[in-house]
This record gives sequence, structure tokens and C-alpha cells, in this order.
Amino acid sequence: MNEDKPLVSIIMNCHNGEKYLEESLKSVLAQTYKNWELIFWDNVSSDNSKDLISKYLDKRIKYFYSKNFYKLYKSRNLAIENASGKFISFLDTDDIWEKDKIEKQINFFNQHTEYEIVYSNYFVYDQIKKKKYIQFKNRLASGIIFNDLIKNYTVGIVTVCLKRKIFDSYSFNSNLDIIGDFDLFLRLSEKKKIGYIHDPLATYRIHQTNMSKKKVNLHINEMKNWIKEKKLVFENPSKLRYLNFQLFKLKLKNFLNIF
Repeated sequence: MNEDKPLVSIIMNCHNGEKYLEESLKSVLAQTYKNWELIFWDNVSSDNSKDLISKYLDKRIKYFYSKNFYKLYKSRNLAIENASGKFISFLDTDDIWEKDKIEKQINFFNQHTEYEIVYSNYFVYDQIKKKKYIQFKNRLASGIIFNDLIKNYTVGIVTVCLKRKIFDSYSFNSNLDIIGDFDLFLRLSEKKKIGYIHDPLATYRIHQTNMSKKKVNLHINEMKNWIKEKKLVFENPSKLRYLNFQLFKLKLKNFLNIF
């Protein structure tokens, strides 16, 4: 196998995600980088998700149906256990990748072997307002970026690509519903070098049925409890102030959305 073209496992978790699923799948099939597998983890869907994915006869698409319904991050861990790739990426059923997303990230790893994770800028598409914009105007941090993420968390999981071996030592917190990626990538950012590509390589879709929108109170409570647990870990009080400010911004955003 060509070491410059390693297998990339794409993790797609689905629970009744048929509405935008076809767009997400087409963005995978359109990738300029061809050595990938799609681990499609169906978390007990009752809609037409299975029928939609069954239309695609591509052997790189691997369908798994969960025996039980699990929280999102438990499902992510189960999907990863079935991945064979040297690298892992994540795409939810309502989001989209740019066609050169994987290619640019594998090129980054080939050129910067000291990095174990890479993320990027991304577009946001507001389905309700029919508006699309770039999330970050300025370049974001790279390297050991823990202190940067404490101040302002900027890692969109839809943009992430990371080495599979990381999951030999790390996993998502299966007890979380909303902030599992926030928790994992903060932990990783303390010890792992994380690279950044300023080109937007994905589109995150905002719509009324987003998990974070549907369960905004759960989102706030998970953040509040997570910060409370970390009080014993973070000796520097300024880090807790930054985290509490992120929680404040989340509450403010919810307040403004209500009105």
C-alpha cells in the first residue's frame, strides 16, 4: 500500500438522519482522495436512513446497525472500534465536506509528521435563514493549543482528522450527549500537537433539529457539570474563568435565540 495514501476511516453516526443524509454521502463520494472507508453507524433509526444508504453499492461504505440505542458519544466509540484506517475523520448526516477535504489533510500529515491531529476552518450554513458564511476570518492556533481552546473553543469535529492510534489511549466520554467532542479534543490538546488548515474544508449546517438546539438546556448543564468536575484539575484559576466565560456565552446565545 502507498504510505502517502493511507486508508482514512470516516465515522458517520446516524439516528433518523435521512433529511440531509444524501447530501452528506455525496460529499464523501466526491472526495478527490479515494482511499477511504465509511463506517456508517445506524443508532436504531426508524426513518429511511438504511434505505438511502443501501442505494449506494460502493464497497467502501460499511453499514452497521446498533443492537441498542446509545448516547451519541458511546455510538462514536462503537463505530471507531470497527474502523480499519490509519486516520479517523467525522461527518454527521447533516453536514458536508469540500471535495478536497481528505486530500488536503493527508497532504498536511505527510508534510508535518510531528502532528497527530489536524482541523480546519469551515463554512456555516444557516438552513433557516438560507445564509452561508465562513466561521473564522483569522487564522487559528496550531501546536499545543490547550490554552487557546480554554479561552475560545474553535475545533469543529466535522473538520477533524486524526491518527487512529490515538484511540488506543483515548476515547469519547460515553456519558455525554452534547459536549463529548469538546471534552475529548481539550484533553488531547494538552499533550498532542494539533495542526490547522485555514481553508474551510467542511460545512456545518444549522437547523431546527440540531442536537445542540434541541437539547440546549442539556448542553448548558453538561458544560456546567464538566467545569465543576475540572475544578480539581485546573490549578490555575484563570483557566476556570475562561471556561465559565464560555458557559456564559452559551447561556447568552440561548437567551437571544429565545427572543
